[in-house]
Amino acid sequence: MKPTLNELHDEYGRYLYHLCLKLTRNKEEAEDLMQDVWVKVVRSSDRMEGVDRMKAWLTTICMNTFRDRYRKDVRRSKYVMNQPDTLDIPLLDLVPSSSPLPGEIVEQQDLRAAVRSKIDQLDAIYKTTIEYFYVNQYSLIEIAEMMHVSIGTVKSRLFRAKKYLKELLTQDQSVNELVIA
Repeated sequence: MKPTLNELHDEYGRYLYHLCLKLTRNKEEAEDLMQDVWVKVVRSSDRMEGVDRMKAWLTTICMNTFRDRYRKDVRRSKYVMNQPDTLDIPLLDLVPSSSPLPGEIVEQQDLRAAVRSKIDQLDAIYKTTIEYFYVNQYSLIEIAEMMHVSIGTVKSRLFRAKKYLKELLTQDQSVNELVIA
């Protein structure tokens, strides 16, 4: 039987408030977050019957609401330095990725070109295996069928190809400058 919203609030309200307080580290923000959480609970109350673990469901709603609010705040603020000192969640998990800067695009293109040239230097069998797996994104089974070898052979070739490619890349000073920069 589905609990009423009042029953939910009576049973889990205190728990959710403390979770909101722990996330925000600020009483006013915790209260705002708590209101947003209960609005979402009310809006999705028709789905409560299918919920087996109510506390986990409410916790998920709370965490997602907090993340959504924080992302919105970060987007509004152009400076990431406004991040609260007491935030327990790593910033990179919350900030949406943005478009790369032009300099970063050029560096990525240079790195891709360097890796591509090193792949071209590999023996044909290793070059083909790397291209099938990483460039064309074929599965190990598909590669084995195309190359008429066992999956174990494909795995071995892939392992060796990566090892040789790494050696070629680390020996090239221009590639090291791209990676370290």
